[in-house]
Amino acid sequence: MNMKPDDIERSVQQHSSAKGLPPLHQWHPELSGDMDLVITRDGQWLYQGAPIAREATVKLFSTILRREDDGHHYLVTPVEKWRIQVEDTPLLAHSLERKGEGAGQVLSLTTNVGEILEIGPEHPLAVSQYPNSDEPRPVVYVRHGIEARLVTAAFYELADLVEEQHENGETQYGVLSHGKFWKIGQGG
Repeated sequence: MNMKPDDIERSVQQHSSAKGLPPLHQWHPELSGDMDLVITRDGQWLYQGAPIAREATVKLFSTILRREDDGHHYLVTPVEKWRIQVEDTPLLAHSLERKGEGAGQVLSLTTNVGEILEIGPEHPLAVSQYPNSDEPRPVVYVRHGIEARLVTAAFYELADLVEEQHENGETQYGVLSHGKFWKIGQGG
C-alpha cells in the first residue's frame, strides 16, 4: 500500500482539533510501512523524487513528524505510522532574533515552516560536529525528537553573540538565552 501526502493530510485533519499542534504524544499506531518521502539536507521534502508542491502540506507534516528511539523518523496519524528518510535534520532554522540583554536575553529562530523557537529549556541549543569532520552541526530541539539545523547564516549570526565563560580552568564559548549559557564551543 502506498500512502499519498493528500491521504495523510485528510486523516490528520479528521483527528485533530483546529487549534494548536496535533496530539502526537497520544498517537501510537503500528508501523504501516515505508513511505517514499525524503527530507534532504537542504530542507526539501521530496515525495517519490519530486518536491511536495503545497507548503501547507509540508507545514502539516512537520507537526506529525517524530523521531523515535530507533533513530528513524515517522509521519504519525491516529491510525497510521509511516517511516520516512531524513538526510540530516527535518527542519532548518534561520532568522536569529535577539530580545533583551545579559541574563534577560532571549534568542529565537524561525524554522523553514514558519515556527518560532526560543532557545531555552523547551528548545535547547546543541552544537556538535558531523562525523569524520570538523564541520559544526548546530541544532535546536523542536519536539518529539525532531531537531532544526541552523543554516550557515543563522550560525554566523549566533557566533556574533558569543561570550566567554571560564569553568574548571577551561574557556567555554556560548550564548545566553532564557538565563542559561548555551555552550557552542570551548578553547584551550
